[in-house]
Amino acid sequence: MIQVIDFHKAYRETVAVSALSFDVQPGQVLGLLGPNGAGKTTTMRAIAGVIPPTQGHLLVGGHEVSAEPVAAKQLLAYVPDDPKLFDALTIWEHFQFIAAAYRVGDFQARAEALLDQFELTPKRNSLAQELSRGMRQKLAICCAYLHDPKAILFDEPLTGLDPHGIRTMKTSVRQRAAAGAAVVVSSHLLALVQDLCTHLLILHHGRRLFFGRVEDAKTAFATVSGDSSLEELFFRATEGEPTPANT
Repeated sequence: MIQVIDFHKAYRETVAVSALSFDVQPGQVLGLLGPNGAGKTTTMRAIAGVIPPTQGHLLVGGHEVSAEPVAAKQLLAYVPDDPKLFDALTIWEHFQFIAAAYRVGDFQARAEALLDQFELTPKRNSLAQELSRGMRQKLAICCAYLHDPKAILFDEPLTGLDPHGIRTMKTSVRQRAAAGAAVVVSSHLLALVQDLCTHLLILHHGRRLFFGRVEDAKTAFATVSGDSSLEELFFRATEGEPTPANT
């Protein structure tokens, strides 16, 4: 569902991502890890069509993002780390706008279900500018889900959420993956990644250090024992001398 092939992105003399390739199949949840400046957000923004690649191919559902942007984006949802909402629109008006933009017919029942799942029903007529940070995050997630995307990108999705909201968010990701969506979650919260993701992609200085199943990650680094945590693996990969099995 998501294919990244030899992706490069440079800003003048600065190389943000170099020679990156990976894919995400339907039903998989990929955890995108790396230190600040590793190229995570750049990669997600390029898949979403926000920025163009310097070189390489990015495909969503078989559609090249740069050549077929509308077809690719019809299958995609992207929730950035600081979602930009329309402050002068209510929660329900956001749903109306998204439904019109993605040509979602009879969206009302789906929107009502999302309001209920994310506990936003009492705020349905509130303006976005009146919402707390956590409620704004929930609204952004609901808007992303409304057109039933087959590829979903989350950049730090738990920002502002309380414990109940976090649980709801995690449950929703599992539900979407079980229904066949390909999901990418970028987060510095390693416990979230370990709990939620089926696969890992570790980036460092714009290059891939590891890509594969979570259970295979520990065997990719010789000094990481079988009972090591994801935190130990992450620091070994990004601060030690990694010897990944699949780069």
